[in-house]
Amino acid sequence: MKAIVYQKFGNTDVLQTIEEPKPSIQSDQVLVKIKVVSINPLDWKIRKGEMKLMSGSKFPKHTGTDFAGIIEETGTSVSGFKKGDEVFGTVKNNMKDGALAEYIAVPTTSVWKKPIHINFAQSASIPTVGAAAVTALQKMGNIHAQTEILVNGATGGFGMFLLQLLKQKQANITAVTSTKAIAFAKKWGADIVVDYTKENILTQNKAYDIVIDLSGKMGYANAKQMMKSKALFLNPTPKPIEIPTSLFKNLFTSKKHIVVLSNPSTENMDILLDAVNNGLQIEVSKVFPFAQSKEAYQYAEQGGYIGKVVIEFN
Repeated sequence: MKAIVYQKFGNTDVLQTIEEPKPSIQSDQVLVKIKVVSINPLDWKIRKGEMKLMSGSKFPKHTGTDFAGIIEETGTSVSGFKKGDEVFGTVKNNMKDGALAEYIAVPTTSVWKKPIHINFAQSASIPTVGAAAVTALQKMGNIHAQTEILVNGATGGFGMFLLQLLKQKQANITAVTSTKAIAFAKKWGADIVVDYTKENILTQNKAYDIVIDLSGKMGYANAKQMMKSKALFLNPTPKPIEIPTSLFKNLFTSKKHIVVLSNPSTENMDILLDAVNNGLQIEVSKVFPFAQSKEAYQYAEQGGYIGKVVIEFN
């Protein structure tokens, strides 16, 4: 089968297409013929070596975390799934495994039935960013109509899920995004939209209960200027050093720096599937064929797109 691997850390030029054996499955696993793999920032952070403390430095490495496809084979102890089922899922260990190949073997705890009314590209877009959005929502605590929330970088994959989940809570949402994404931010639930190409959110004279930076560019020091006295800053893209230091610094300030770390689980996937079945929208802005996987990552790493970018097997 064809698969994308890399033999050293680096930019997209280290990605290679190779032939390797189709994986065999264990008793608790299913073999999935991949239809679509969605791209997440985690993919290139690992590939560039930014996560090597967790990913290790053993090569070759595969890439891609979230996928959708059709079950081709089930293990002897598998129940609840059968050959031909349309599913979506995620690799078991996102620091070690990769889904960008023609087939993948995964445990049943890492796959879910694809909702009938969405396509493979949309379902492959759910796990990583969807789970992160649910986790962020849980970190925010009790949200209500008077809760003022700033979402910076609001219309990528993470923001797409988060805005819609926040809207279900009737929160008061200010979204920061680009000109071309204003309509999407409003459609997904933002009450106020700030176009970062025309306004600097840091110069606005307004304070928020919660600031979440999905762009990774604002940082806690800047966010503090816009936070109420007991506000939260949620950071889903922490530098490794920020994980321990935020805990220490939080002892001495009422403006808390909360690191958001998440993994897809049965619990958060149940929440997401319920939201999707009740109308949560999933925007896939660009689809690349497998033969253009390198170009797909080049495009995604530039940022500025709406929703998700995916790679499709023909």
